[in-house]
Amino acid sequence: MMLRPRWIGALILALALAAGFAWLGQWQLERAVESGKVVDAPSETVLPLAQVAKPGGPITDKATGQLVTLEGSFIPTDYELLQGRLNHGTAGWWVVAHVSIGGDAADSEPVGLPVARGWAADEKTAKAAMERLAAEPESQQTIVGRLLPTEAPEVPKDKKHPFVMTTMSSAALYNLWTGVDGQDVYSAYVVEATPPAGLVKIASPPPIQDATLNWLNIFYAAEWIVFAGFAIFFWFRLVKDAKEKEDELRELEAESAPQLGKVD
Repeated sequence: MMLRPRWIGALILALALAAGFAWLGQWQLERAVESGKVVDAPSETVLPLAQVAKPGGPITDKATGQLVTLEGSFIPTDYELLQGRLNHGTAGWWVVAHVSIGGDAADSEPVGLPVARGWAADEKTAKAAMERLAAEPESQQTIVGRLLPTEAPEVPKDKKHPFVMTTMSSAALYNLWTGVDGQDVYSAYVVEATPPAGLVKIASPPPIQDATLNWLNIFYAAEWIVFAGFAIFFWFRLVKDAKEKEDELRELEAESAPQLGKVD
């Protein structure tokens, strides 16, 4: 039955359709994988801070983790310590500073930016580094580091030390800085790429780019695979129905043959 020319031709057509559907399914899978690939963000290209972010508002997702460069001066009176900061899994202390940007021109106002200068494993080392840095004269410097969004202020859990800071909050630091009333401040901070002597570089890896599969393409791929299987099944069903019809006709002919023989 299946070896008849018309059914062989139908099988070839069904196989061609199945192959086409399978190719479409493979194409949809490739699209799903391609759309799920991680595209590296240019976060490791050092860009001017003014090009990446503006003061007075949150930074964008694109700016988060970007390496930036800026010209500013460290304010000697505005150094602070942050405790409980992890660096490669070890808790320690951050030495943070207030950097004043701009304000040199007559028509420009200075802008404040918090900068995490470095990490120390104990409070004594952190304080010694902070005192040494605070003793340096204020001067314009080029600063390079990674831009990160400000953290929310946190109420100290240790009631014996109510002024201990644990988060890098621009708002909290702004309230501690001197002579900044009315000035703009970045809702972000920079982790300095090269720490000063006596401090360890703060671990600040580039941002991780999320990648998700396109499930709609995967669904379409599954549909095409089902269609490919259905093409073969449809051919098989046609052959089976044709065979069953021929078998029924033969049975009817066999049943009617004796009746015809009894006619006088």
